Amino acid sequence: MGTIELEGMEFTAYHGCLESERRDGNLFIVDFSAEYDIRDAVVTDCLEDTLDYGAVYEIIAKEMAVPSNLLEHVAGRIVKSLDIAFPCLGSFSVRVSKRNPPVSGPVQWSRVTISHRKQK
Repeated sequence: MGTIELEGMEFTAYHGCLESERRDGNLFIVDFSAEYDIRDAVVTDCLEDTLDYGAVYEIIAKEMAVPSNLLEHVAGRIVKSLDIAFPCLGSFSVRVSKRNPPVSGPVQWSRVTISHRKQK
């Protein structure tokens, strides 16, 4: 097994409960990490034998483009879409971070992480 990650994917998106968040948007960072059997790819050097990062990115970008009130909802949609698109993924996590969330004090990020494991 190995770990495949896409870290620091940046999106301007319109998630949040406040009208200003929906209107003005904000910076969001998405991180993806998956346990994956990479033994074949180590030997063959073929994209077909590993997880296509580009396809993972496109799914995440598509879900980030759909406005939601909650980070939990965004992360949940991403997990569901990845699970459908890549049934070969046994265990993976998605973290969605929002820059400067609207709270009453200084905060750099608010974050939600969902870890997903296939039921056997």
